[in-house]
Amino acid sequence: MDAGNLVTTRSGTVQDIGLRPRTEAVTPEALYVAETRGSAVTAEGLVKVYGKGKSEVRALDGVDLTVPEGSVLGLLGPNGAGKTTTVRILATLLKPDAGTASVAGFDIARQAHQLRSVIGLSGQYAAVDENLTGRENLSMFGRLYQLSKGDARKRADELLEQFDLVDAANRPAKTYSGGMRRRLDLASALVGQPRVLFLDEPTTGLDPRSRIAMWNVIRESVRGGMTVLLTTQYLEEADELADSIAVIDTGKVIARGTADELKAQIGGERIEVVVRQPGDIARAHALLMRNGEDECSVEEHARRLTTPAHGGAEKLVRIVRDFDEAGIVIDDIGLRRPTLDDVFLALTGHHAEDIELTGDDDAPAAAD
Repeated sequence: MDAGNLVTTRSGTVQDIGLRPRTEAVTPEALYVAETRGSAVTAEGLVKVYGKGKSEVRALDGVDLTVPEGSVLGLLGPNGAGKTTTVRILATLLKPDAGTASVAGFDIARQAHQLRSVIGLSGQYAAVDENLTGRENLSMFGRLYQLSKGDARKRADELLEQFDLVDAANRPAKTYSGGMRRRLDLASALVGQPRVLFLDEPTTGLDPRSRIAMWNVIRESVRGGMTVLLTTQYLEEADELADSIAVIDTGKVIARGTADELKAQIGGERIEVVVRQPGDIARAHALLMRNGEDECSVEEHARRLTTPAHGGAEKLVRIVRDFDEAGIVIDDIGLRRPTLDDVFLALTGHHAEDIELTGDDDAPAAAD
């Protein structure tokens, strides 16, 4: 380990984050490739296997990804799908067993040191030194990114202001709330003004106000030219931030596209009807099927029936009339577009809210 890359923190831990000055070992040719390639992140056939024989777990099973420069890719999937393993490989924290990938034009295997100098990473858990103050944490990261003491402190002050941490700047991080630590962790990932930012469930544990503030910071960073790959289980977050989405399950990318493209894959608008009496569900279902539909889902516990809205508002009016003539009382009825949760359900077999947000996304990776 190169002593020039070691730092001893106040808590006594020694860290080697593998950073080098941005000019070290970066040839003009490499810089040219990094700056002119249209995709900031590319991955082909990534495979990661844990264990052997009967205990073998394929955390990744041929993942392909492309993230255009200056865009946001949202990586969606249930726990254990492979999201965190993918991020760790792209951030050079884990070696793939097969496949290739490049980030900002640098190969993850052959140019890991150069790559680390142009990326930022905020993991599922805040990686800050609890014994350092917020300002000291950010200044330390600035020094690791080869900033002078003055520039590191200036950058720290900018980020403290940006993340609304000025009042807590001189307090030890161990006195911060969970949400404040998450904000400090993301600020740390932005110290080096990275070209590519990896965010692994960045707003977990944040209150709605802090989550929206975090979204604004991410949007502002992307407007400045940064590329972001984020994993999330908040479908609203993907809808708000992602230019494109990849759904990953059992170590494979099973769908990709914009939010609208993915929603279109499961059909257009739908009509939802909630009947007042549970005993009317069967008759309501028969009426909807009589209208020529070959699809009508029923959620008995919610007394809700859903059918494609072929004909749009005209069909809705017809349903209201038919139910009224049949004496079926409607509690609620309306047209709605498919949501990302509908996409998630169609592709993975369960709603996103059914996922328990406990522990690492890819449990086998913890043994690595």
